[in-house]
Amino acid sequence: MSHRIEKIESLIKEELSTILLFKLQDPIFGFLTITKVKASPDLKSVKVYISIFEKEKRAASIAKLNEVAPFVRSELAQRLTIRYTPEVKFYLDDTADYVEKIDELLKKIHSDDKQI
Repeated sequence: MSHRIEKIESLIKEELSTILLFKLQDPIFGFLTITKVKASPDLKSVKVYISIFEKEKRAASIAKLNEVAPFVRSELAQRLTIRYTPEVKFYLDDTADYVEKIDELLKKIHSDDKQI
C-alpha cells in the first residue's frame, strides 16, 4: 500500500472521529470507536470498521451509521482537501469479541490443567 493512501486513511479516521463525536450525538450509538479505515486503491470508497461496546446496540448502530453515511460524506468533503471525497461504508469490527473468546478458552484450559 502506498504511503499516500495510508496518510489519507489516517486523516479520514481522525476527521470521522471528530464528526461522530460532535455532529452525530445519537444515544443509539452508545460507546463506539473507529478501529480501522481501509481505503480502496483509487480512493473512491472507504470501509470504516467500528467497535461498539454495548453488544445489544451493535446492529442498530451500524444500520444507523450506514443510514447517515451521505451526511458523513458531505461533512468529510468540507474538511478534506482531496480531489474526490470517498463513499463511506461502516462495518462492525468484532476483533475484541474474538480476543475475548480466545482468552476465555485459554483460561478454561489453564483451569482444567490445575484440576489434573
